[in-house]
Amino acid sequence: MFSGERGETSYAAISISIPPDSAREIGQIQWPTTLPGDPQRNFVTLSANYIDKPAFLASLSAEAKQSRHGKVLVFVHGFNNRFDDAVYRFAQIVHDSKSPAVPVLFTWPSRGETRLRAYTYDRESANYSRDALEELLDTLGRNPNVTEINVLAHSMGNWVTLEALRSRYIRPGRFTDKLKNVLLVAPDVDVDVFRTQIRRMGPQRPRFSLFVSQDDRALALSKTIWGDVPRLGEVNPEQEPYREEFAQDRIEVFDLTALKKPGDDAHGRAFEDITSVSAMLKQRLYEGQTMSETSPANLIE
Repeated sequence: MFSGERGETSYAAISISIPPDSAREIGQIQWPTTLPGDPQRNFVTLSANYIDKPAFLASLSAEAKQSRHGKVLVFVHGFNNRFDDAVYRFAQIVHDSKSPAVPVLFTWPSRGETRLRAYTYDRESANYSRDALEELLDTLGRNPNVTEINVLAHSMGNWVTLEALRSRYIRPGRFTDKLKNVLLVAPDVDVDVFRTQIRRMGPQRPRFSLFVSQDDRALALSKTIWGDVPRLGEVNPEQEPYREEFAQDRIEVFDLTALKKPGDDAHGRAFEDITSVSAMLKQRLYEGQTMSETSPANLIE
């Protein structure tokens, strides 16, 4: 439906069928080998339609009103994610976490390739998209049926998110903010730049939760590309100055390194381990429980 080329903000409504849990590996996407796929074994697209902004707003209002909580979860995907990748990954996250929030995917133009020039193109596409994300958050906030907004960002999607939030919180004038939680998963963000972004947002910023892994090879490569400055998603939160800075900025940090399994991908570990992060996502969105109230034993095994 959408390519990796840049353009104006567009809207779509998509329904995804997910096979029974007994026929799939939780935390994974079961891609169909042939189209349209078998609903008993594969993720299947039931409907996919382009819509305009008024239709998007009407659908959002109806879903939020029907929801008992009126919460919205915005997912911002990362580098090397095509549109179909992002749709199916978000469907998996919402399904496996049993999230009660209305799912809204913010997808930005990624080339969906791993070449260096595709990486630099994606970074500029992330910069290109930050104003659109800021406008989306404002649109959600103005909706009377939406009571709470939460953002889940992955990889380079964290750059889009942090830049949009930085711009949002330095704007003149006051507004009632429904944005409550921001979950940063494997953020491909310069750790020094993050320091300036988070503090520029001021004390009224939402709650931040950070998920890191020291064995993230994708971020290790990104670190090399960006002059060997550590990426936020690969730091050791027990080391200084990170430990003190995270405490000072009231950022909850969860180290997923101990969840390492043979052959797994540290960059996507947070979405694949249903027993930890997805369960905590449900707690934050459904039960209203803060991350700090979750025993670390439930996260790192």
